[in-house]
Amino acid sequence: MLELKNVRKSFGGLIAVNDVSFDLGDVGISGLIGPNGSGKTTLFHLISGFYKLDSGTISLKGEPISGLPPHAISQLGLSRTFQQTRVLPFLSTLDNLISAAPNQLGENLLPLFFMAKKVRQEEALNREKAMEILEQLKLSDLATLPAGDLSYGQQKLLELGRVLMADPALIILDEPTAGINPSLIRSLVTTLKQLRDKGIKIFLVEHNMPLVAELCEKIYVMDSGALIFSGSPEEVQGNKRVIEAYLGRDNNAA
Repeated sequence: MLELKNVRKSFGGLIAVNDVSFDLGDVGISGLIGPNGSGKTTLFHLISGFYKLDSGTISLKGEPISGLPPHAISQLGLSRTFQQTRVLPFLSTLDNLISAAPNQLGENLLPLFFMAKKVRQEEALNREKAMEILEQLKLSDLATLPAGDLSYGQQKLLELGRVLMADPALIILDEPTAGINPSLIRSLVTTLKQLRDKGIKIFLVEHNMPLVAELCEKIYVMDSGALIFSGSPEEVQGNKRVIEAYLGRDNNAA
């Protein structure tokens, strides 16, 4: 699904991502972990086109996406969320989803005049789809509420809903549970498992290790910009190098 080969990115003298290579394959949910400053979010920015690579290649479904802008990568089936929510606060919860539907006829002037019926039909289908997603996210009772009035956790779920409006093949999530209360976390877990079962692949950065172990079939570990280990949750938890990355070496652990 997503393959990286020798990906590298530096900012001045700081190497943020150093020669990272991996292939997500056909795994349903994969995780990327590592201590703060290890390069995880920078790697996500590179994958989604917000940063340009210094060297290396990134491919989605066998097609190179290196150098493409974010909107072009999204149209190829890769969508993402961010650490900080990016909802439209003055639009309703429902309209936030409708506005995220890609390639709407009504976004262009000519169809509004010459294809008005088709525009209305498309808008009705997008509204129906948005309501289905809100039901899945358990946000349907808040459909008419301005998105800015939602709790932070609800806004995180709404942002995931906006991503789903694009029918992605792969979703990358940057710290999806940060700032969310435990009940909403369980709702998110249920949703992610449902998406996995529908064939949507998920790649997430997360600091909630029990959640990562519960959700992810395979975990990749970064430290100081490099990929230091990959394996199952059980293999990662027992790996000495991973433990040292989080806790320091034995002589510094105290």
